[in-house]
Amino acid sequence: MADKVLKLDSQDNVLVALTDLNQGEEIEFSGKSYILVSSVPAKHKFATQDLAIGADVIMYGVLVGKAAKPISQGQILTTSNVQHQASDFHEQSGAYSWEAPDVSRWKDRTFLGYQRPDGQVGTRNYWLVVPLVFCENRNIGVLKQAFEEELGFAPPQVYRRQVAELARLYREGKLEGAGTQSRPGNGSDPQRSRVFENVDGIKFLLHEGGCGGTREDSNNLCGLIAGYINHPNVAGATVLSLGCQNAQIGILRQQIETRNPNLRKPLFILEQQRSGTEFTMLSDAIRQTFLGLVEANKATRSPAALSHLCLGLKCGGSDGFSGISANPAIGHTADLLVALGGRAILSEFPELCGVEQQLINRATRREVSDRFVKLMRDYQARARSVGSGFEMNPSPGNIRDGLLTDAMKSAGAAKKGGTSPVTAVLDYPEYSTQPGLHLQCTPGNDVECVTAQVGAGANVVLFTTGLGTPTGNPIAPVVKLSTNSSLARRMNDIIDIDTGGVVSGETNIERMGEEILELVIKVASGRTRTKAELNAQNDFIPWKRGVSL
Repeated sequence: MADKVLKLDSQDNVLVALTDLNQGEEIEFSGKSYILVSSVPAKHKFATQDLAIGADVIMYGVLVGKAAKPISQGQILTTSNVQHQASDFHEQSGAYSWEAPDVSRWKDRTFLGYQRPDGQVGTRNYWLVVPLVFCENRNIGVLKQAFEEELGFAPPQVYRRQVAELARLYREGKLEGAGTQSRPGNGSDPQRSRVFENVDGIKFLLHEGGCGGTREDSNNLCGLIAGYINHPNVAGATVLSLGCQNAQIGILRQQIETRNPNLRKPLFILEQQRSGTEFTMLSDAIRQTFLGLVEANKATRSPAALSHLCLGLKCGGSDGFSGISANPAIGHTADLLVALGGRAILSEFPELCGVEQQLINRATRREVSDRFVKLMRDYQARARSVGSGFEMNPSPGNIRDGLLTDAMKSAGAAKKGGTSPVTAVLDYPEYSTQPGLHLQCTPGNDVECVTAQVGAGANVVLFTTGLGTPTGNPIAPVVKLSTNSSLARRMNDIIDIDTGGVVSGETNIERMGEEILELVIKVASGRTRTKAELNAQNDFIPWKRGVSL
C-alpha cells in the first residue's frame, strides 16, 4: 500500500485512514507531517488542522459536518465531536461540460438479450405472478406451490396435479395452442428437468399494500406493478385482485398505459369477487399462466447493443471505503454505459444530501434541475413533519465504519453517479426511457430502493457494500460489489466482485469500472448468474411514501 492515508479533495481538512493507525504515530502525507493524538481505525478520519467549535468539516471538497467540540490536528472524528451539516442548494447556474470516456473498445460490443416487441431488451426471461392487494397473498402462495415443483423451478403441493397434467400434455404436443417440445435434459433440479428451457423462472411477488393505506400508496403500488409488468425481463404476468381494494384493476391498466400504450405481452388479470369460488379463480389462473409460459418459452437470446442496458446504481451496508473504491468504480461504469447510449439510475435521495448542487449543475435542461430541487425539498419536508430528517439516515453499522454524518455518507454515495450529465429526474414510481443518467426519488432503504429501480426499468443492478448485505431482486440480476477485500473473503457467498484493489493501490477506478462493465455484459447475456440469483434472494418491498430514509 503506497500510503496509509488518503485525501479525497484538495480542499479537505480531514484525511482518511486506509489502515489502522495508532495514537502517537507520525503520518507523512503530501509533504506534511501529522502526529496522531488518538488511534484511528481504517475507514475513519482525522483532522489535518485544529478545528474550533462550529468549524466546517470538509471532505470530498464539500461540507459534511460541523465541529461540535474543539478538534485537534491528528484527532479522530467521532459522532461526539462532529455533527451533521450540509450545504444548501439553489437553482442551476451555468451549463455543464462533460468529457465522455473513451468507449471505442465497446462501441461494437453486444450482449445476448431478449428482444421485446416494444424495443426494450431483457437480460432475463421471467413470468410474473403478483397480487394487487395483500388479501391475495395466500393465493399467490398456493400458485407458487403448484407451479414451482412441477415445472422444475422448486418445491411442491396441492394444485400440482393440474400443473403436472398440463405439463404432460404440453410435452406430448396435445395441449391446445401449443407445439411439441422435447423434454430438456439440463434442468437445474437433478430429479426434475425444467419444462420451459427458455424461461428463467416464475416470480411470485408478495406485499402488504393495496388497501387500508393512503390512496397515494395504492396508486404508487399500481404504478410499481405496472413498471414490473412493462419491464423487459418480464415475458408476461398474472395478476390476482380481490375486487374491493383501493388498488383497482382500472388504476393498474391506466398505469400500464402510461408506460406502454401498446403493451404486447400476455397479461392475465383475475378478480376473486367476480370469479366466485377460490377454486375457479386459481384453476383459471393456472391454465392461463401455463399457456402464457408456452408463449414465453418461444423467446430466445439474440445480440443487442449495449445501449439497451439500464443500470440501477445502489449502495447498502456502506462503510468508510464506499466512496473511495466501489462507488466511484460503478460511477465510471455508468459513465461508460451512458457514453454508449445506455441508461443509469442513481436513487436514494436522502443519500444525496449536501451534494445536491453538484447534481443540479449537471442537468441538461432547466426543467430537469428544477424537478430535482422540488422533489428533494418535498422529501426533506415530509421527513421533518414527523420529527425526522436526513441527518438520521446513517445506520449504526455505517457510523461504526466511518460514515459519521449523512452529508459524509452522501458525498461518497453520490460517486455512484459518475460524472455524466443528468438527463432526467424520476419521481417514484415513474419509468425510465431516455438515454443518460437519471436521478430517481427513493429512500436509501436497500430493498425499497432496488425494488423501485427495477420498477423503473433497470435490467441489471450494481450494488456496492462495505459491510455485506444479501439484497437481491425477483426479476433483475443484482451484482454485489465489495468495497474492501476483507469483506469479499469473509462473505464470498454474496459478493460478485471485489473492488478492494482500489484501496490497496493494486488497481485504479478506471480499470475497475471497465472490469465491472465486462462482468455486466456477461451477467446481461445470461452467461454469469449473480450470487443473489444463485441464492434465490428475491427481495421486493414497495415504498409507502411515508418517511423511510
